[in-house]
Amino acid sequence: LDMLSSGAAGVLVGHPFDTVKVRLQVQRFDKPLYRGTFHCFQSIVAGLYKGIGSPMMGLTFINGIVFGVQGNAMRLLGEDIPTHQFITGAAAGTMQCIICCPMELAKTRMQMQGTGQKKSSSKKLYKNSLDCLLHIYRQEGLRGINRGMVTTLVREAPGFGMYFWTYAVLTQSLGCEPNDSYVIPKLLFSGGMAGITSWIVTYPADVIKSRLQADGVGGVNQYNGIADCVRHSVRKEGYMVFTRGLTSTVMRAFPVNAAIFATVTLVLTYARGEEEGPKD
Repeated sequence: LDMLSSGAAGVLVGHPFDTVKVRLQVQRFDKPLYRGTFHCFQSIVAGLYKGIGSPMMGLTFINGIVFGVQGNAMRLLGEDIPTHQFITGAAAGTMQCIICCPMELAKTRMQMQGTGQKKSSSKKLYKNSLDCLLHIYRQEGLRGINRGMVTTLVREAPGFGMYFWTYAVLTQSLGCEPNDSYVIPKLLFSGGMAGITSWIVTYPADVIKSRLQADGVGGVNQYNGIADCVRHSVRKEGYMVFTRGLTSTVMRAFPVNAAIFATVTLVLTYARGEEEGPKD
């Protein structure tokens, strides 16, 4: 239940920022629809929650896999040190890609739906996230459903490794044992910084993943694969293309991951029957 509640809160808080991130990542360089993060927010305020059905459907499995695999792997390794946190985090990130990739494909397609259409147009290709996945499966089969899997793996394995490593280093440095003072603010800070660090490290891979998953939305495919996408993107927009949407991502990463890590840590602390909870 703690995984479910923290995951649901994270999706509700972070999804609008994710919609802005994806729109900025995949918009055309020669004919941009948005001038920046805040202009994008203003322009699509009514559609900020497009595609939220997909992460909501998958959050139970995602949180269960990530924290379940990471926790069990830590028990196997024994000693709780940052290096082991990185290894187990990377393993957890790799395992959850099976669900994460199709989920994010549907989310991206739903978020891009209506892009470039006239405001008076009410035509929608997908009714919801499940309908989107079914449509892709009928058109492209399993290969289509798993579009962007390699880039998802490249992002998730090191991303979750850094996620758990940063959290472990910060909580150990700050002192986050139940009897320490100001535990909750320390947990919130550590979780927020863990989220920011993991996103900064893996953001270039996320840009390419979004572009590959959004490719073909208008009926025309621009890229033949990962290398082709990287070449085309750098040639047209320079290396700054890998920072597209980073502002909204960082804005989302801190509060979402602060809430998730703090909730999970506190619930597990009480569930283990600690004699004393946090003083604050």
